[in-house]
Amino acid sequence: MNDTAMSGNDKINQDSINKALWNACDTFRGTISADTYKDFILTMLFLKYISDVWQDHYDGYQAEYGDEPELIEEMMKNERFVLPKAASFYALYERRHEPGNGERIDQALHAIEEANGTKLKDAGKSVFQDISFNTDKLGEEKQKNTILRHLLEDFAKPELNLKPTRVGTLDVIGNAYEYLIKNFAASGGQKAGEFYTPPEVSDLIAELLDPQPGDSICDPACGSGSLLMKCGRKVVANHGSKQYALYGQEAIGSTWSLAKMNMFLHGEDNHKIEWGDTIRNPKLLDKNGDLMLFDIVTANPPFSLDKWGHDEAEHDKFSRFRRGVPPKTKGDYAFILHMIETLKPKSGRMGVVVPHGVLFRGSSEGKIRQQLIDENLLDAVIGLPEKLFYGTGIPAAILIFKKNKSDDSVMFIDASRDFKAGKNQNLLTIDHIAKIVATYHAGNDVDKYAYVASLEEIKENDYNLNIPRYVDTFEEEEEIDLMAVRTEREQLKAQLTELETEMAKYLEELGYGA
Repeated sequence: MNDTAMSGNDKINQDSINKALWNACDTFRGTISADTYKDFILTMLFLKYISDVWQDHYDGYQAEYGDEPELIEEMMKNERFVLPKAASFYALYERRHEPGNGERIDQALHAIEEANGTKLKDAGKSVFQDISFNTDKLGEEKQKNTILRHLLEDFAKPELNLKPTRVGTLDVIGNAYEYLIKNFAASGGQKAGEFYTPPEVSDLIAELLDPQPGDSICDPACGSGSLLMKCGRKVVANHGSKQYALYGQEAIGSTWSLAKMNMFLHGEDNHKIEWGDTIRNPKLLDKNGDLMLFDIVTANPPFSLDKWGHDEAEHDKFSRFRRGVPPKTKGDYAFILHMIETLKPKSGRMGVVVPHGVLFRGSSEGKIRQQLIDENLLDAVIGLPEKLFYGTGIPAAILIFKKNKSDDSVMFIDASRDFKAGKNQNLLTIDHIAKIVATYHAGNDVDKYAYVASLEEIKENDYNLNIPRYVDTFEEEEEIDLMAVRTEREQLKAQLTELETEMAKYLEELGYGA
């Protein structure tokens, strides 16, 4: 363990960790796509972190009790997780020059899973099930072994010594994980945005829903879990309490794995993340086999998902589609209806990100929308700026629903013009978020920004929720002084005549005269 690459007890900052991790991606660039190598980088970060924590605690006990391996082994049983010796990052690093790096890493991950029981499993599915380092995607055996040796060496650099005595808070690792996921989402195009909600949007939703101590919080399309954890951290920040429970479901296996690792790295032990298709096969059920109910339900589901499960919806055993079956090629209302159905009758509130079509499209969606409004479930419609989300430039909206409303009005907020322009992505600043949240909680009209519509007004608009129907952002143009324009035109004509006379004179001098 005395390799110089492993040394360094100087404190580290977030930026240097983030930079070192992003540089580690160079090992893969040009060989495989970011969508594939993100799993290798994120899994290696997980392995390195738990190895460093384990080693740090082991070293601490050794300093305290001396060379008493049996006693130290006993003390180490109180850790949050178990790390078999041969499964440590360091054991893999020591053997990096030998053939079989891919197989050894896979075996180490399997051993960690087996040693930690349910912590890295849910309903029999293991976190590393869809991640294999021993894959042909990295090329033939020799090339693969070299790439993985480089990867192990990247993570052995002093900048990525992640021992708690050096790093300090657990958040540094969680933040690094989020940083990587965000960068993969930003650089990965359409597909990458599936597993990540920009942190500013998560912040906004969490502020709007105002999670309280004791709340159960669910995201039925949880991706890597960032929105869920943001809601949890709001309880800590606002109330100094960790009394909350996080629930999620994710359809894509490798993304489910990211969510599980993300929860672990953030110290979120009170969670249950299921793997499976929420619409076709909801997994968050109570002991009677009914849908679990939550205080808060929030999601950024895939926009207008094709093939969402239309054929099975009519005979849904949970009656989620009794208000109507959404169209075959647009699953937006399938997620909305599922979420509504999982709200607690008194405290239930939800926030969902949707494309604008959800506000005004007709046919079956129009009928569903009408029923949700007539049932007085819709509380607010908030229009967001364009280019906030990875993989799509279209503007989105946040819909807030509440089970126990005190009135039957709906607040409309047009926040589409408030953003900080970025190179590829627009951002919501702290001030933009604060303005939206303050306006929502105040519940009053704000000129050219917010309008509280009565149920009657919405009915008069045929239940169309398109924001410009309610929030008038029209700016009157200045009146034009026609006499002043005419005077200016006459002056310009005189100047032009003068210039043409001068030009003719020059041409004549040069011998181009008529």
